[in-house]
Amino acid sequence: MINFSVLISVYQKERPEYLRLALESIWDHQTLKPSEIVLVCDGPLTGELDREIEWFSRKAPLKIVRLPKNEGLGNALKKGLAICSNELVARMDSDDIAVPVRFEKQIRFMEENPGICISGSNIAEFIETTSNICSYRRLPSTSEEIVRFAKKRNPLNHVTVIFRKSAVIDAGNYMAFHGYEDYYLWIRMLQNHAAISNIPENLVYARIGNNMYSRRRGLKLFIQELKLLRQLVRIQFLSQGEFCRNLFFRAFPRLLPVSGIKLIYRILHK
Repeated sequence: MINFSVLISVYQKERPEYLRLALESIWDHQTLKPSEIVLVCDGPLTGELDREIEWFSRKAPLKIVRLPKNEGLGNALKKGLAICSNELVARMDSDDIAVPVRFEKQIRFMEENPGICISGSNIAEFIETTSNICSYRRLPSTSEEIVRFAKKRNPLNHVTVIFRKSAVIDAGNYMAFHGYEDYYLWIRMLQNHAAISNIPENLVYARIGNNMYSRRRGLKLFIQELKLLRQLVRIQFLSQGEFCRNLFFRAFPRLLPVSGIKLIYRILHK
């Protein structure tokens, strides 16, 4: 079986118990274990987080990258990817939980489909425990469907992806783009003619909080959304008509009250 890396970023506001569960899910409980786990500490961490990392390093092939200050997810992943020694790299968030067969299925898929540059899966969103599933995010599977979908919404669940390192670097690697580091990368990969796919299964439990909806609204998010849409027009991924449609359906809803965000989110996830 081919070797692969797992890339994770963590910063000081993460909860130590969530980090432990995430790390256990990608090592202790996997039917296929990674050959290395690259953990980027994005700025100084708390003592509790450092102790969890030290504990985990005693049993798993952990590579730790410590950044002197918090640089944000895009820069952290860019620097972490440079440390990954394998061509196949899987992403994982520091508070989510991978299902035990995640890597086995994804590695097999990438081996059987050498033309695919990046692949993700569906997610099951939960609050506190994986027995409390509140929603699912299901995405199109084929490259053709994904290209059309990407004109409107993020076509991959970032926490589920596995990609070929060379294809990510060829597209310019991760960049600093707060809240949209992954979406912007996928678009650039699509423009670079990278084939993208999704496995139509829930391979990751994604943790969400009770304040999920309030975190998806606000002036700052509206401004970032507008910035993204303008950039996608600039690189000719979106037409002016598509920009206007997304401005109405994606950006302006960020300014709605929480009740409005809840309604839109439920409609989109039907």
